[in-house]
This record gives sequence, structure tokens and C-alpha cells, in this order.
Amino acid sequence: MTGESQSEVAPDALEFEYDLAEPPEKVWRALTMPELLAAWMMPNDIRPEIGNRFAFAGPGAPIECEILDAEPERLLRYSWRERPQPGDAAPQDPLDSTVTFTLARTISGGTHLRIVHDGFARKAMPAVAMAGAGCRLSLGLRKARKPIAANTPLLMQRAA
Repeated sequence: MTGESQSEVAPDALEFEYDLAEPPEKVWRALTMPELLAAWMMPNDIRPEIGNRFAFAGPGAPIECEILDAEPERLLRYSWRERPQPGDAAPQDPLDSTVTFTLARTISGGTHLRIVHDGFARKAMPAVAMAGAGCRLSLGLRKARKPIAANTPLLMQRAA
């Protein structure tokens, strides 16, 4: 593990933290098995091996990714590259970012899951609410009373 702490997160990162009842082994499978990841995210061909390139079948074009770090049941980090579609009515800059999932076993045997999406927020502020809601819904946390992202107030100030 790289030892990234909460205080070392980039200013334009989205952060999400959840305590899940499922053990890290099960959460790891949901993050790294293509069919399980597709069930809550998008179709993909992920293999959790450093250097492996894979893609999510995004809504307009594939999202190109590369595994940067993979420590089973502890850490998964990959690049996230969205490219605009040729002929888009409103072309936008490519989105190059990094997604990091950190898993830690809780005292009860569940998982503390931390998700950080670096390089995302400044370009995609309109999508922040949607991303947070999607993550919450897909992880079965509809009743969670936490903010959409742990640093949402900071992001809103920076975007202004």
C-alpha cells in the first residue's frame, strides 16, 4: 500500500467513505470481477493486475483504464480516461483522472471502504451529485445520512 492518508488527497478529488457489513474479500470481488463490477457500475473487462489495461463500456464511448496498484482485499487504483465522442454536439476536454479504492477490515468483520476520484471534481462539478447518488444506490446505502462526498462543501467553495 502506498500509505496515502486522508490529508494527502488532491484538492479536486471526490471522497466517499462507507462502512459495509460485507468482509473485504467480498467487497474486493465486487470491485475486481467483471460481472460483479458490471452489476453496479458498467460492463468492463477488468483484471486486477498492475499494468493491465481495461475499459468500461461508457454511455457514449469506452472509458479507458489501467491498473496502477492492486493489493487484494486492501487497495485498488486505476487511471480513468474518458474521451469525447467524435462529432459530439458539445465537445469537452478529455477527463484524465485516478480512482482509488481502499479497503480495511472493521472490528465487526465488515469493510471500511474509501473511494477517492482524483482529478475529477473541477471538470465535472455538475456530475458530482449524480456520481455520489449512484455510488450510494449501487452499494445499497440509500438510507445513508452522510453527504454525497466527504469533501463536498470544500469542492463547492473551490468551484465557485
